[in-house]
Amino acid sequence: MKSSNSPIAAALIALSLSLVPVSTWAEDASVKGEVRKVDEAAGKITLRHGPIKNLDMQDETMTMVFRVKDPAMLKQVKAGDKVLFEADRVDGQITLTKLQKAK
Repeated sequence: MKSSNSPIAAALIALSLSLVPVSTWAEDASVKGEVRKVDEAAGKITLRHGPIKNLDMQDETMTMVFRVKDPAMLKQVKAGDKVLFEADRVDGQITLTKLQKAK
């Protein structure tokens, strides 16, 4: 009797994982939020948002001030806009790495 840890089983698992669309993974990192304030001079944005899973922030809705990786992102939004964003730790600070208006 063959073990379930055979090379064929491992290959089938790897193949099935490779069939998952990359966009699904990207969507998991995106967080819904609402712009509360934009401070272009300081390169910061205040967002009311849900959990940020990749940063282990599992709390419900909260409001935070974020630095932005690219200050040009701030020109595309204003207070009240619904957004999708991604955040990560950059140089020890939580920073928005992607930002777009929600549809």
